[in-house]
Amino acid sequence: MNQQASYELVIFDCDGVLIDSETLASRIDAEELTRIGYPMSYSDVILRFTGLSSATMRKMIEEDWGRPLPSDFDVIVQSRIKESYQTELQAISGIDQLLHQLRLPRCVASSSAPDKLRLGLELTELWAYFHPHVFSSAMVKAGKPAPDLFLFAAAQMGTKAARCVVVEDSIAGVRAGVAAGMMVIGFTAGSHCHDDHGQRLLSAGAAVVARSAEELSVLLMTSEVQPNTKWQEADPVAAGAVR
Repeated sequence: MNQQASYELVIFDCDGVLIDSETLASRIDAEELTRIGYPMSYSDVILRFTGLSSATMRKMIEEDWGRPLPSDFDVIVQSRIKESYQTELQAISGIDQLLHQLRLPRCVASSSAPDKLRLGLELTELWAYFHPHVFSSAMVKAGKPAPDLFLFAAAQMGTKAARCVVVEDSIAGVRAGVAAGMMVIGFTAGSHCHDDHGQRLLSAGAAVVARSAEELSVLLMTSEVQPNTKWQEADPVAAGAVR
């Protein structure tokens, strides 16, 4: 497939972009927070914490609650999430085909811990598409929405920020990509995304929103795609969905 896009590197978020994990993790977060006396619904977790690292989420909760979370909270949550991965985790529909066709350099930049990243990508058979170019917020001082992780990923890949395109499903991730000076494509194919999520990503600074891996493929593979061009939601019918 002919690819003449003006960018040189595609930076993918992981959770909710490559693997359909946000629903699993948010459900478990909500259950464990409620169990310890900080009532939280699945929808609340999705709206408040999607795209943030566990450390950032913990800090926000403790500041709001006025007390520390139990010392074993993170261990219990991560153990349950990894257990759910073994039986429930799936790749985002169509993402394997997109990665198989994509000829541009790519990497992963995620708020997840390195071991969790590897587990999710290996279980969904996506690890080989990225290894060893898999970067975690644990590798930088400040996670999303700070630009540090995306700038770190670009530097490790030897690419200038202005030549990178980020694929993100979270508001925090979109803001991080914009702050890094990169073009951001919002992505709403994950099962955690509500009907209004695309507009929320656009409002956060995404240049365009793709609602499926097929729409994302059109955007990544067209020579018409230009950094920092403002678009709306991609047209699922028109092949040249940029406008």
